[in-house]
Amino acid sequence: MSPRNRNGSHSAGRVIAVVADVMAFILGLWIVMYLLDANRGNDFVQFVHEVARWLAGWSHDLFTFDEAWARVVAGYSLAAIVYLFIGHAIANRVRH
Repeated sequence: MSPRNRNGSHSAGRVIAVVADVMAFILGLWIVMYLLDANRGNDFVQFVHEVARWLAGWSHDLFTFDEAWARVVAGYSLAAIVYLFIGHAIANRVRH
């Protein structure tokens, strides 16, 4: 493989890893905001919640714990872990 292609694939892998990290960060930020009872009338809180809800759409309310906080933590954490795992696995595969 030429050095030019190697640098391109390294950059692509880095971008994929960063995107996965940002997705997981947003999900984690929403969990913290939820647990700290952030003001849902605040525009930033609403934005983070909407993005996190979209990212975790497939895992939202996946668990049926009695406590709402446990459902939020479990569902959004699962999505964050999956995005990190899959994103970094793809990034490593692209780099090599």
